Amino acid sequence: MRYRYSTEEDGRLVKRAIVYTRDEHGINPQDIDSEAAGIVHRLKSSGYDSYIVGGAVRDLILKKKPKDFDIVSEASPAKIKKIFRNSRIIGRRFKLVHIYFGPRVFEVSTFRSLKDGLTSNTFGSVKDDVLRRDFTLNALLYDPQQQVVVDYVKGLKDIKAKIIRPIIQLSAIFKDDPVRMIRAVKYAATTGFTLPFSLKYKIKSQSKLLAAISPSRLTEEIFKIIHSPYALQIVSALDKIGLYMYLQPKAVKLMQQRPSFRSRYMRSLAALNKDHSQTKNKIEEQPGEAIGALINDYLEDIIDWERGISENYKECLREARSFLQPINPPRYEVDHAIRRFFASHGITIKKSHILNRDIKDKTEEDTGHNTETKSRKRRRKRKKKRET
Repeated sequence: MRYRYSTEEDGRLVKRAIVYTRDEHGINPQDIDSEAAGIVHRLKSSGYDSYIVGGAVRDLILKKKPKDFDIVSEASPAKIKKIFRNSRIIGRRFKLVHIYFGPRVFEVSTFRSLKDGLTSNTFGSVKDDVLRRDFTLNALLYDPQQQVVVDYVKGLKDIKAKIIRPIIQLSAIFKDDPVRMIRAVKYAATTGFTLPFSLKYKIKSQSKLLAAISPSRLTEEIFKIIHSPYALQIVSALDKIGLYMYLQPKAVKLMQQRPSFRSRYMRSLAALNKDHSQTKNKIEEQPGEAIGALINDYLEDIIDWERGISENYKECLREARSFLQPINPPRYEVDHAIRRFFASHGITIKKSHILNRDIKDKTEEDTGHNTETKSRKRRRKRKKKRET
């Protein structure tokens, strides 16, 4: 174990970070994505301090396969873009860079400053960037060249102790961004770590802040949950602490009123977990399957099989979108989910037939008069020609 120091204004050396060697952090270099490591290498070779950061480092320490490899660097977006031609600058207030390798995308962000507080959009130091992050387990930096973990917040110690500890003060962390409450519970559910009493109490007392979050952000969060291998554990934990009602209020109401619905709903999420573990394809690549776990049990209760297929499809589409509020998933996701639901009952819904029927009927209705008029015109022309 080594230490990283910085110099104070009075010339004193102050210990800032712990630097853990491979034997201490236990990350296997073979588990590092070669393209992510290559990005860090090119940035460092160009003279810019750079690291793999966040959830990827956490998962590597926990011997899990990271879903994404995010990178931070002291290089500005313009300089990163210059080094990587296969990249694009995104963002409005704070610019990020996406580097493309075929279908894969790696996000590179410049160290962000604390100068103007947590909402700052200016560049800063690596230490500032770390201190802006939410929880210590997500604030570790990994250098794939030196194979060391740089820890400014005692994050590795918290991982070893299996505890979720916030970096930002409890008085500000959720007021600044209420979605962090969902993430805290999610991290605890997926790692088996403990939420300290003070953190749990703050979540329960400030849960109402989630009511002001936009549907788009809530949709993003629930998609991350149902597309993870831990959907059941996360939803159960969110429901227990009182947060799931802000993501799926109608489902929570039914679960409270009818224990049988709760059992079925949780079984659907458990099946989703099983699909994640058994299928070779990602759930994200199977449109409608994840959303189906949220709506199938409700549709089973409200559908009237005496009606026609087209009418039932339209009714299910309306009911599903209402049931899912406040989240607003893409229509094609809900459509695929409903067609999967009908297929489970042995009924094939032809998408083109259902979606185009109304348009076709309306078109025929609107153009019927014009068609008739053209026909009369042709008859008049033929009659006039015979008379002449």
